[in-house]
Amino acid sequence: MATNRPVFKPYDQQQILAIPPTLEELIPASHPVRVVNEVINKLNLEPLLKAYHIRGSSSYHPQMLLKVLVYGYVTNTYSSRKLAAACKESVYFMWLSSMSYPDHNTINRFRGVRLKNALRSVFEDVVKLLAEEGLLSIEEVNTDGTKIEASANKYTFVWKKSIGTNKEKMKKQLTEIWQYAQQVASDEDKMPDPPDFTTIDSSKVKATVDQLNEKLSGKENIDKKIKSRLKYVTKHYPVNIVKYEQQEAILKERNSYSKTDPDATFMRMKEDHMKNGQLKPGYNVQISTSDQFIVNYTIHSNATDTNTLKAHLEQHEASFGKAPVVLIADAGYGSEENYTLLEEKGTIAFVKYGMFDKEQNEHHNSKHPFAANKLFYDQEKDCYICPMGQQMHFTGTGTRKTSTGFEQTVKRYQAGNCANCPLNGACHKSKGNRIVEVNENLNRLKQKAYELLNSEQGIQRRKKRCFDVEPTFGNIKQNHGFRRFLLRGQAKVEIEWGLVAIAQNLRKKAA
Repeated sequence: MATNRPVFKPYDQQQILAIPPTLEELIPASHPVRVVNEVINKLNLEPLLKAYHIRGSSSYHPQMLLKVLVYGYVTNTYSSRKLAAACKESVYFMWLSSMSYPDHNTINRFRGVRLKNALRSVFEDVVKLLAEEGLLSIEEVNTDGTKIEASANKYTFVWKKSIGTNKEKMKKQLTEIWQYAQQVASDEDKMPDPPDFTTIDSSKVKATVDQLNEKLSGKENIDKKIKSRLKYVTKHYPVNIVKYEQQEAILKERNSYSKTDPDATFMRMKEDHMKNGQLKPGYNVQISTSDQFIVNYTIHSNATDTNTLKAHLEQHEASFGKAPVVLIADAGYGSEENYTLLEEKGTIAFVKYGMFDKEQNEHHNSKHPFAANKLFYDQEKDCYICPMGQQMHFTGTGTRKTSTGFEQTVKRYQAGNCANCPLNGACHKSKGNRIVEVNENLNRLKQKAYELLNSEQGIQRRKKRCFDVEPTFGNIKQNHGFRRFLLRGQAKVEIEWGLVAIAQNLRKKAA
């Protein structure tokens, strides 16, 4: 007899299975977790085993913990607490951990301590495996950088400029008190000239403060303001100058750092939600990619891409035994130092220089008809010809050093008579005769880069770079939500980014 009631599939939570399914059966054959498992099973984990002591209680197997961590980064699970929970709740994590349940402290200690000296070799092994499969090239890479926010307080900053300002105030205050002491000193107790404060350090400040107290303490009729200032100076300056020296030792060549992560530098981030250009503590992450696989990575406290290439190439050589054969990069890397470095290493550099894109624009070229690079050079007479036909004669050679210590050589040429020239003011803005500085080596390197970049091969590589290295950063930051490091200190940040890089490569392989 037909009924009007709906029909449901059987549902009984107490039903006992005759043959319960294994975790293996619950994992689809093409699931990314299998790629993670397969690749890590092939790796040489000897460097990782060295992080463990022979004696003591048993530990969770590092291969298992590495699989859990890497798969966590593949699936955007970065928190150690969430990873610990996933090992109890997710079929995929339970399969990788073989039903082990490491707590969040174990996972965090493994990530921050055990992987410290081993993760780079793990990453390199993954890259070599993918290269053997023909998925990427170690020899031809695209290089770029991005800023990632550090796990640091935005408002606990130390600025180099502020330290300099405070030290100048110290010099001024001590000099003024010293001069007052000279005025009130008796003839037999006459004070010498003020100390030389060209450089100021803790020993000099302490000695000066001690001398001032010796000469002024106990004297009658001392100006109350001076007495008050001396009391403040005695209490604060010796302590403050020691603090400033410690801060300068941390800063080194940087302009700032965060007190909660001294390795992090304040940088301008692309993720500026307030649209006010606020600086945030962060790291400059450099990567080299091939077909959106990460081949090499380095972490820098320097915000400028130009100064990171040398260390980045050295890491590539340390990882794979030689520099890349071909390197493609944007104008952020186009300096004389970098071009020279790449040339010395025999790397074919498809690297733009600062004005490359503008030089391709005819409108820009017509706006600057009197630019130095448009002047005619007479090689026989070694002189330049100005727009009015005057000869600009060689006046000498000079050298200057960049912030990294790289020495540049420039030749100077000067016009003979610009005062009565009808183009005076349009040709150049200086008051006297026009001087042109020429860096012949840089001009040669830029011409070489120009020819490479505008060759058929160069045009193709420039186009490819835009959808190779840049989308890799976009995928990590936008699609997988990794915009801020969880760990503090450059050593731990390198571990964290290494896991991000491995995850990116395994995701790409599984795609």
